[in-house]
Amino acid sequence: MSLNLHLLRLFAAVAKTGSFSRAADILHISQPAISKGVRDFELQVGCRLLDRTPKGVRTTREGAALARHAETLFAAERAAEDELQALRNLDSGSLRIGASTTIATYMIPEYLGIFHRAFPGIDLHVVSANTSDIAALMLAHEIEIALVEGPVEDESLVSEAWRTDVMGLIAAPDHRFATAQGPIQGPIDFRLLENEILIMREPGSGTREVVAQALVAHRIEPQRTLEIGSTEAIKQAVAAGVGVAIVSMATIDDQVKLGKLKVIPIRGVHIERTLWQLKSPGRLDVPAAVAFEGIIRETRAAKIGPRKPAVKAPRTDPAPKPRRARN
Repeated sequence: MSLNLHLLRLFAAVAKTGSFSRAADILHISQPAISKGVRDFELQVGCRLLDRTPKGVRTTREGAALARHAETLFAAERAAEDELQALRNLDSGSLRIGASTTIATYMIPEYLGIFHRAFPGIDLHVVSANTSDIAALMLAHEIEIALVEGPVEDESLVSEAWRTDVMGLIAAPDHRFATAQGPIQGPIDFRLLENEILIMREPGSGTREVVAQALVAHRIEPQRTLEIGSTEAIKQAVAAGVGVAIVSMATIDDQVKLGKLKVIPIRGVHIERTLWQLKSPGRLDVPAAVAFEGIIRETRAAKIGPRKPAVKAPRTDPAPKPRRARN
């Protein structure tokens, strides 16, 4: 049986929006045409794909399975269209970049500027989310570039190291860790964090994974933690004296210069992490993606170096290497 791709497109729109009327608006056709097309498609495949309810529509088990394949198929179609456009000397087209929040906010803007000056005809679209969400977008072919902060365990993705990020402990300037005249001077003992409120990112965040693994490696169990869903909000909470946090050093430069935060050295501990680019094996990269990769790779040698003996990071390899994630 050959699927009618036009009818598949109608069904996929309804499945994604959960509404015949919203699907009709998106596809710019009438609602009766959408309804008839879906009924015809169900007759063609020989099973019901949608359950109609007073609150809208939802996919059946068969419909959900078909919707997943439709998403992949139409993502490949969009990628083909983008590639054909981009092949015109990169004069036009688009590039969709997904980056976990710390990278999107503090690290890639300079690369975006370089790329835009070199290829002003390419429209850039940046999605900022946590590491697990960016991995899902890459698997769904919703983005061409995926840059994340933490390890991703998925057989369908390959992770390639592209730079190293140093992590640091921050506190408010009047916190006991930061007061030079107080009882604590110089680098602190890592175990003192057990008596502090440690502010951490949400589950799924690469930053949280790195911090959690560093704590486990040193057998540190903070008595109290506070979960906040963005690095910016964490810094504000730390500056207000709510607690302390371990964050990327790339995120705190302005606040440190303004005297709102202070970096607290930890005795005998140096925390750093590898930042990764996720790749989908067998997927053809569009030229715009290749050009952007060239820009971020130019700084790789300067950003990734040998690890120091005191490093207690999730990865202990002497030098990061491309790898296939595993379950």
